[in-house]
Amino acid sequence: MSPATPIVVGLTGGIGTGKTRVSDLLRELGAAIICSDQIVRELQAPGGAALAKIAETFGAEMILPSGELDRAKLGERVFNDSEARGKLNRIIHPAVGRETARQLESHRKAQVPVIVLDIPLLYEVRKPGTAAAHPTDFVVVVYAPQSTQLERVMSRDGLSETEALARIDAQIPIDEKRELADVVIDNSGAWEAAEQRVRELYDGWVKRAGDASPD
Repeated sequence: MSPATPIVVGLTGGIGTGKTRVSDLLRELGAAIICSDQIVRELQAPGGAALAKIAETFGAEMILPSGELDRAKLGERVFNDSEARGKLNRIIHPAVGRETARQLESHRKAQVPVIVLDIPLLYEVRKPGTAAAHPTDFVVVVYAPQSTQLERVMSRDGLSETEALARIDAQIPIDEKRELADVVIDNSGAWEAAEQRVRELYDGWVKRAGDASPD
């Protein structure tokens, strides 16, 4: 039997929509997950390629005595300042793009049938030199209305309504992302319904990968 031709899925959503839970389930089902957030964490870890540049750009106070990044302080800075957010993006995105390309090629060589690019800001940063610039067969958006996003973010992160809204407003509105999507996973209600949708989609992708295999 010929090896499967991998299906490359772009997975995105908005803060509080449940994208991470969908990504975790896809991993359990057998998909290879390339998570841009995980790559960013590695870049920002002590000794990571981006940490020194962040300190140089935003100040030494962004580094904790332990040598680790003060994520809360950096988050507070960039979520409330679009210019600062742009500076951080210019540090992070090219490096994430290079690492994404490396992992994508590795999974292709391993003939994994479904490769998922888990990119929270896919639509926000889909331009040359970024992780989201890599071609996908289609883009999946995990959806929940903004009111649900707000409730979840406040509860999960212990934020005030103002703080949670600032994080939501830093992204393209979720309703706009839903309109741009090739596939929508509605996670506004019970998780069981979204889970069933994910399982059905994954089974279809695996079949499509097999059908697309060269003879």
